[in-house]
Amino acid sequence: MAVPQAGHPDLILLRRIGTVDPYSLDDYRAHAGYEALRRAFAIGPAGVIREVTDAGLVGRGGAAFPTGVKWQATASQPDHPHYLVCNADESEPGTFKDRVIMEGDPYALIETMTIAGYAVGAHRGYLYLRGEYPRALHRLTHAIEQARARGLLGDDVLGQGYAFDIEIRRGAGAYICGEETALFNSIEGYRGEPRSKPPFPVEEGLFGKPTAANNVETLVNVLPILTMGAQAYAAIGTAKSTGPKLFCVSGSVERPGIYELPFGATLGDLLTLAGKRDNLRAVLLGGAAGGFVRTDELDIPLTFEGTREAGTTLGSGVVLALDDTVPLPRILLRIAEFFRDESCGQCVPCRVGTVRQEEALHRIAERTGAAAADDIALLREVGRAMRDASICGLGQTAWNAVESAIDRLGAYE
Repeated sequence: MAVPQAGHPDLILLRRIGTVDPYSLDDYRAHAGYEALRRAFAIGPAGVIREVTDAGLVGRGGAAFPTGVKWQATASQPDHPHYLVCNADESEPGTFKDRVIMEGDPYALIETMTIAGYAVGAHRGYLYLRGEYPRALHRLTHAIEQARARGLLGDDVLGQGYAFDIEIRRGAGAYICGEETALFNSIEGYRGEPRSKPPFPVEEGLFGKPTAANNVETLVNVLPILTMGAQAYAAIGTAKSTGPKLFCVSGSVERPGIYELPFGATLGDLLTLAGKRDNLRAVLLGGAAGGFVRTDELDIPLTFEGTREAGTTLGSGVVLALDDTVPLPRILLRIAEFFRDESCGQCVPCRVGTVRQEEALHRIAERTGAAAADDIALLREVGRAMRDASICGLGQTAWNAVESAIDRLGAYE
């Protein structure tokens, strides 16, 4: 089951999944649907941004940028039109939380995109959906049509004189298009390559206009912020990482799936919920772009600041548990192959570095000990160059998992 906690009364983001019919707008409204949008209209765009800012909401895609700051910066731009983009190109290996939300609670995403559009002064929203999600496409298309037919999208949303509509654009299987500026290029019909910053998207984003881009999980957090209030929301989690967080647990556990926990719970708490096995060897946090932690580090708090202090990353919430039956060098080689395949090739450090990283790991896999020392030194040099000089996050993080496996796990000793 994708949501092992389904039906648990304490859930906030996942509470409707598995209990509400994803095709029924009436069922969604019977379970507090569109209450948040009504509150948004009651307090106005500036009020919505203030609530999101006071709640301490930060991006859930890995960058952890304050959402209220991004929305305020977009809303204050004199250039028009403004755009809203929902990044649903969920391509990080081991991540499936956005898919579960879109398939199980599609109207929540439609509602919260409408709220975000209202807050930043946008009248058009683009939902950039991963091409490998046909069920999500079907359910979101249906939800958009129903919302439009019932006056919840279109020229006069809820009779408030605000016009907003959503268009779905499908990705074509490129991991790089999860980077927001590469995503903009893709929507515009160009090759999916990152743009240099500045200018930032809030100034010149989609079609060269001010744009607020957020991922699915970030957006759906806006609904409880407006229904329960910023203070109540901020009381969940920790002072610096507020609210609930979704984690995608897979690998060597008894109950893989998506879990919702307040920020501040430990990695051990999460793995216990998922059914941790006794022969656990390591945990990969943050997906292919993340880092490994040892089994004696399971008391790491699952917060942005806690993982940073521990020398790792929370990323988008991927938790891949590996037991002692998993060949670690093969996992590292697979990660290196992934980055080589997914590099867009625009910048030399990433285009060349990801190939050299994979070649070195192939050589190391065939020999160990002193013979591997030269290639490990080469990996460090290439990894530093990618981290320091790549244009976007793909190249900057392509060496993270390999580095942590060497330094924290002693992968090739």
